[in-house]
Amino acid sequence: MLIGTIEEIVRHPVKSFYGESVKKTKVMEYGFYGDRSHAFLDNTRHDKYLTITQFPEMARYKARFLGEELEDQYPEVEIRTPEDKIFKWGDEELTNEIENKAKRSISLVTYPPYHVPFGAIEEEHLQLVTDASLDKLKEIWGKSDLDYRRFRPNLLISLTEKIPFIEDKLIGKRIRIGNDVEIELKRHCERCMIITVNPESAEQDPTLHKKVISERNNFFGVYASVIKTGEIHVGDEVVLLDKEIEFN
Repeated sequence: MLIGTIEEIVRHPVKSFYGESVKKTKVMEYGFYGDRSHAFLDNTRHDKYLTITQFPEMARYKARFLGEELEDQYPEVEIRTPEDKIFKWGDEELTNEIENKAKRSISLVTYPPYHVPFGAIEEEHLQLVTDASLDKLKEIWGKSDLDYRRFRPNLLISLTEKIPFIEDKLIGKRIRIGNDVEIELKRHCERCMIITVNPESAEQDPTLHKKVISERNNFFGVYASVIKTGEIHVGDEVVLLDKEIEFN
């Protein structure tokens, strides 16, 4: 049963930095290739990452891979700062800048292409949102400038039938993306203060989180686990593999 197509594919080479939109990517056992594979460890907190929660301006740092997806090593990671300076991952000047702005001691960690642990992604392999749910949340919030990147999803799905929050009924179901990739929708995504941060300006607006709490029980988007790996592309069909469900 066709339920939609892939509108956006987003991966985050650096955890909590602005993600890169790509036309295609490999789906690994842990999720998208290199997603949250590079991260800053917060040395002021034991075994914790530095994230937007501690340093909201992280959302304005843009990271992308330069080159093809290699099995044994990542292509270079390019980082563009809010001041439009360009660095490569590991540049000491960038590390010092993040430390000074965040007012925390940090260190760098990079996970290999074949394995990024749950600690970096935190919940499941992938997170997805739908266009219909996003449009409905805009209506609920009463503001039109709702960038889906606030929710830091890997997939934005354009639904064939524009039914808001239909993903609630898909939890526990398996879907196929393109020819090979299969994922299983596991559970709701419970939101935190990160969604209050505008990914372009880093300005915070707590009213969005309050609306998600009051109107959606603090849920928006769903988590999914990878069942079959492969490659996906923007425009790929999203097909429900389980028994058809009643959308109304």
